Amino acid sequence: MRLFSLLYLLVILLGILCVFLTVFWVQQWRGGFAWDESGMMFNWHPVCMVTGLVVLYGNAALVYRLPLSWVGQKLPWKLLHAGLTLAAFILSVVGLVAVFAFHNKQQIRNLYSLHSWLGLTAVLLFSFQWMSGLCAFLLPLLPAWFSSAYKPIHMSFGSAIFILSLASAIAGINEKLIFSLKPSNNTAGYSSLPPEALFANSLGLLIGVFGLLVLWMLSRPSWQRPDRHISEARQPLLEEEDGG
Repeated sequence: MRLFSLLYLLVILLGILCVFLTVFWVQQWRGGFAWDESGMMFNWHPVCMVTGLVVLYGNAALVYRLPLSWVGQKLPWKLLHAGLTLAAFILSVVGLVAVFAFHNKQQIRNLYSLHSWLGLTAVLLFSFQWMSGLCAFLLPLLPAWFSSAYKPIHMSFGSAIFILSLASAIAGINEKLIFSLKPSNNTAGYSSLPPEALFANSLGLLIGVFGLLVLWMLSRPSWQRPDRHISEARQPLLEEEDGG
């Protein structure tokens, strides 16, 4: 598992770097943060989305790939996975509130761009994914046979949501640069590749590398948590369901 450990450490470092660079971008070039329906309120949107739907979500998906999660009770890892995804969902909601409040204040139309369609679809699917996981695995409220049958769907669905989140984040960075970097805003045009464009483009590439690395680690069968036999008689939050 040496390769896994090295790659997982790289994922952690890349995730931290993605969040730090997103904060630096909006602080350095976009005016910083506020909660007043101004452009500085909008700046919470990219930070919350990158932190939540990309970094936290990606790390939550890898919880059951950690070798430590393969031994002992699974409940702590269930709670960690659920906690990380819940934190990601809360941040995504805060990010949506920030962008909708800014748009409404500035009388900018909502939900017209491909970025917004991708992002809202990811959040809506994510909310369904979290609730279904809660009912099928964490509590659980559904019979064992259903949870076992639903597990591969849950895993595939999670990867699809993560891909949507990556696409939305990268498209959002590009959209922000196109709207902001133009002579009418007293800035150099995007096509001239000013320092902000160079920095934000690099951030988008870094997010892509982070996402591809997470998806590759999830695709390795040898790094999946081994399945174990379970009884259908289960107690909520105390039993161990099959697989991970």
